[in-house]
Amino acid sequence: MKDQNLYERYHRQVILPEFGEEGQQKLLEARILVIGAGGLGCPALQYLVAAGVGTIGIVDDDVVALNNLHRQVLYSVNDIGLSKAKRAAHILQQLNPEIKIISYNQRLVTQNALTLIDDFDIIIDGTDNFSTRYMINDACVLLNKPLVYGAISQFEGQVSVFNPKPLKGGNEAVNYRDLFPDPPREGEVLNCAEAGVLGVLPGIIGTMMANETIKLITGIGEPLTGQLFTYNALNNQVYTLHLSARKETRSLIPKSKKEFLQIDYEWLCASPVQQAEIDSDIFNGMVAKGNIDVIDVRELHEMPAVNEFNHIRIPLAQLADNAALIKSDTVIAFCQSGKRSLQAANILSGIFGDRKKIYSLRGGIVEWKKLKQTV
Repeated sequence: MKDQNLYERYHRQVILPEFGEEGQQKLLEARILVIGAGGLGCPALQYLVAAGVGTIGIVDDDVVALNNLHRQVLYSVNDIGLSKAKRAAHILQQLNPEIKIISYNQRLVTQNALTLIDDFDIIIDGTDNFSTRYMINDACVLLNKPLVYGAISQFEGQVSVFNPKPLKGGNEAVNYRDLFPDPPREGEVLNCAEAGVLGVLPGIIGTMMANETIKLITGIGEPLTGQLFTYNALNNQVYTLHLSARKETRSLIPKSKKEFLQIDYEWLCASPVQQAEIDSDIFNGMVAKGNIDVIDVRELHEMPAVNEFNHIRIPLAQLADNAALIKSDTVIAFCQSGKRSLQAANILSGIFGDRKKIYSLRGGIVEWKKLKQTV
């Protein structure tokens, strides 16, 4: 490191034998995107900026509020009402004017997610809602980007690293959907605004996220890849769960940009449309009457096979492009467990509106076959 000013700034970590000038140079060349400049994003940003990450992007469309300040200590009362992304960038630039900080005062949505994420090396998810977490995860899997995940509620926090590289032993890489395959519905899990959070907790978890990011960049230590670290602030208890990839979750992740743009992530975590669901008895009666299209929205390789009734097989990700295959005025979608078929019903309702009656088989084909065997 030839620049004496840089050497002095980073001297305390450069002299670490495991880190050295090589580690610092890797930080200076890295590009990190932090999504969410709130409770988790603020501490992560402060330490990554101080450590010397060369380029940092900040995505957040929110403004600073008084009730943020007990945990988002990057801001002050003078910042209330101002853009978090812009204020964070301005304040952090004063901490380290040698690096590049880019603020995106916008909400991350499917239309801009792939473009923004693709421009950075590692992604940090500091968001606080499930729909955005699933969207970020799917984008990172699609773009082959490492994702540093953190979550907080009340007195407990979690940290994990979802790295597209295979785990030790050649095991398949783990992603967020392996941890939470079924999105919680609206109101099932309280966010921090509803459940509360101890102010210091996001500082602890956010700093750990920065630490995991630095390990990924420099190659030092062992990142929490394939592991979920949980910390309880009340008793300082910690435990680590080892995660495994699930084959069934792969079918939920879009395989192309086009498929990604077709997914309604907000609907994914919204309250289900109960009137669109039918149980096995009603399903059997409708099939017996005929004049319906039954759609299997599972992937082509998924079992069990269905030979008991006529149906069309259109995987969920291809449904919108193949809606023309659906001719009947009544449509029933089914999948393995009833989750994806609800999403399929939503997609088809958006395409056909009131022109067709659209239903989802509650419990999926697995439940249907179980009930059939007991009759």
